[in-house]
Amino acid sequence: MSQRPETKAIRLQTDQTGQKEHSTPLFLTSSFTYESAEEMADAFADDTLEVNIYSRFSNPTVDEFINKIAALEGAEDGVATGTGMAAIFGTFMTFLSKGDHIISASAVFGSTHTILTKYLPKWGIESSYFDMNQPGSIAALIKPNTKMLYVETPSNPGLDIIDIELVSKICNEHNILFIVDNCFATPAVQQPIQYGADLVLHSATKFIDGQGRVLGGVVVGKKELIKQLYLFIRNTGPSMSPFNAWVLTKSLETLYVRMDRHADTALKLATSLQSHSQIKSVKYPFLETHPQYVIAKKQMSNGGGIVTFELKGGVESGRNFLNALQMLSMTNNLGDSRSIASHPASTTHSKLTEEERTAVGITPGLIRISVGLEHPEDILNDILQALDKC
Repeated sequence: MSQRPETKAIRLQTDQTGQKEHSTPLFLTSSFTYESAEEMADAFADDTLEVNIYSRFSNPTVDEFINKIAALEGAEDGVATGTGMAAIFGTFMTFLSKGDHIISASAVFGSTHTILTKYLPKWGIESSYFDMNQPGSIAALIKPNTKMLYVETPSNPGLDIIDIELVSKICNEHNILFIVDNCFATPAVQQPIQYGADLVLHSATKFIDGQGRVLGGVVVGKKELIKQLYLFIRNTGPSMSPFNAWVLTKSLETLYVRMDRHADTALKLATSLQSHSQIKSVKYPFLETHPQYVIAKKQMSNGGGIVTFELKGGVESGRNFLNALQMLSMTNNLGDSRSIASHPASTTHSKLTEEERTAVGITPGLIRISVGLEHPEDILNDILQALDKC
């Protein structure tokens, strides 16, 4: 019987053990045993053999989490990592070699920017940036040695949107691997593989966990690509712990209802703030004022749980706003059940130069709100009273 994604997120589980448990068990073990020396030898001789050897290689709890994400994203296979950045770095290192070139959207997370500009050059890998608001500029950046194109959509923190299908066609024409960071949307909102992405990755620390408890990353996509990435992760060690996988697979059971609530409240919040006297502009994918509103409506089922706005008073107003909040948390995370306010210019993207921040829309007064699951009026009231003190 076919099942919808909301059902798969709950019902896809490892086989029951002899205990006939209803909730999925936690396999908290570092290694696994064999019935004979021959069985053990076979397990190590064949990398394609689906048998558990060591939890750095595979683990039933981790496999359940991977299989769920792959099913929700419409992917053939996947691999889990200890953090979202491990997923990104592992993907770069698996598919890029000395002399290769990667094209990336300029609007990416600060640590991703650091990898692209500081670490990849050490291994002779060059990179170029393009403006997500001008996808037509991609073609001019393609070189004979271009092997990968990487985007976040929506981007962090500017909420830029790019037409995934359009970029996929460009990549197919030039035999370029197309990677999409789907962290802000999650598979409950957007499935990039449906529009032509080769690999999709997440920081599972964010909306997938949803309660700010554990770290994790995951990459899903075509089986032949995941096989290569799996071997890199297996041999270099940034594997996901079984405990974190157990927390995350339980989190997936509520992902769809959570993302619906996040998005519903976020749209109400964004709409309410548009006319506030202290705010220069508000950005949210499902506001008609968003530059890529039509594209967002095409490839996203809702606008997600992040709202940004630009305060008229710049940095000083931004700090005054944060200091005046009474309920919203100030922390370097997002996707939590608790609403979070942050100032990207002085935190997540502080390592960028002022010119680099400006280029990706991170202005001095930009505030990012990760909309939580509290009552919408309580979230709005805290923001409004803080705005009065800017």
